[in-house]
Amino acid sequence: MPQANWLDRAISYVSPRAAERRTEARTRMQRAALTRNVYEAASVGRRTQGWRAVGTDANVETRTAGGRLRDVARDMVRNNAHAASAKLVITNNAVGAGLLPRVMADRAGRAAQIKALLTRHFDTTDIDADGRLNLYGLQALALGTIVEAGEVLIRKRIRRPSDGFALPFQIQVLEPDFLDTSIDGPQPNGNYAIQGVEFNAIGRRVAYYLFDQHPGSLMLGRRMATRGQRVSADFVAHVYRVDRPGQVRGVSWFAPVILRIRDFADYTDAQLIRQKIAACFAAFITTDEDGDFGVPNADGTIQPADPQGNYPVESFEPGMVERLRSGESVSFATPPTTQDFGPYASATLHEVAAGLGIPFETLTGNLGEVSFISGRLGRINFRSNVDAWRWNMIVPQMLDPLAAWTLEAAAVATGSTEPFRLGWTPPRWEMLNPAEEIAAAKDAIRSGLSWLSEEQRVAGYDPEDVRAGIIEDLAWLDANEVTLDVDPRRVTNRGVAQKNADPNAPDPADTRR
Repeated sequence: MPQANWLDRAISYVSPRAAERRTEARTRMQRAALTRNVYEAASVGRRTQGWRAVGTDANVETRTAGGRLRDVARDMVRNNAHAASAKLVITNNAVGAGLLPRVMADRAGRAAQIKALLTRHFDTTDIDADGRLNLYGLQALALGTIVEAGEVLIRKRIRRPSDGFALPFQIQVLEPDFLDTSIDGPQPNGNYAIQGVEFNAIGRRVAYYLFDQHPGSLMLGRRMATRGQRVSADFVAHVYRVDRPGQVRGVSWFAPVILRIRDFADYTDAQLIRQKIAACFAAFITTDEDGDFGVPNADGTIQPADPQGNYPVESFEPGMVERLRSGESVSFATPPTTQDFGPYASATLHEVAAGLGIPFETLTGNLGEVSFISGRLGRINFRSNVDAWRWNMIVPQMLDPLAAWTLEAAAVATGSTEPFRLGWTPPRWEMLNPAEEIAAAKDAIRSGLSWLSEEQRVAGYDPEDVRAGIIEDLAWLDANEVTLDVDPRRVTNRGVAQKNADPNAPDPADTRR
């Protein structure tokens, strides 16, 4: 119970009931303060002074800071080597050569028909509304935009059958700047918009408000609309990493490390200038005599030799020996050193790599601080991040909508509504120790912990393509009577001919003869 001061005693003398209420209120305040301060981070004091902790939702934060973060991140990627490297590392590892479509249908003929259409449309620039990239290049472009700007928009563009495409649609990758963020709040149709994204009464996305050109474009002769055009959500895939529940817009992945990268770049420039100064070897000659001996004249001519025929020394040469005159002495400038630059750079870049979810050695290309084992362990953790980016963001937000658009377009192109599904095979991870990893995959299959087609997909291959290739190769070997070590029908794993290599020869284990 709080101790009473002179004011409390005075109030209790005049009005005991008021003094009682005052004491109860002070007790509740003290209990609330004690409860709040159970966590040190929630305390208010010198250590937490200046800590900006707000209780706003994710959309308020992106509304006020999202655009500025995008602009700063883009400038860093343009001008900073480590920021550009981080973007490439994430894009090349998560997408690489692309996530390949896998057709699944009840009828083999339908699967083959759709696969042929996908090859003609996805493997060429026909899929790109800008006509520059195939599907896998668009995947990389989209992910790079997400890393840099925080989000990307994929817009479906319907095409006529007369346009000559295998599937009558294309996709267009748009930067998030195309969203008209001024469309915010209640709409005339009863829906609600948040930063250019419209939701219906049950919170489902129903439309996006998109500009017809980039707001930062300086296209001459073309007038930009002041309000975004309403586009149905059925024609737009909005892709971003969801960090908080209810988050409508994405945030640049560089947000936690922007200041670290900027400060490190400034520090590196300062150290470079310091080393340039240190490389300027300077010597100072002092003399007891008065005058301007050894100094150029006002008209730019060089001081002539002294009576003994000696010229002033103004530069150094290898192997030079020079005698000083009486009363002269030489002093040298002490060049600055760069102590502790290496440890500081390593600590800073480790922090940047951790903030982006990538290994330090992958960000910097510096393998001197990792061993084979530590590098392998770091790669395992990085693979977990990549799998999360692929299967929690790229596939459900970008590729699954693309699969739905493909299903609709295939019905138009083939004149058949026979269903099919698309799966996605990610690019393979390069093996660090192929002998051990392949042996482990074989053991997993033999022990029932995995299956052949799954291991083929893990290796980045389509199982149907692998099976077709094996059948084709074995048929060629049989037709040409060629025996190779890779043919398990003819040769054992140790390179020894199989006992029953001739398919027409009798089986020695057969006792029915």
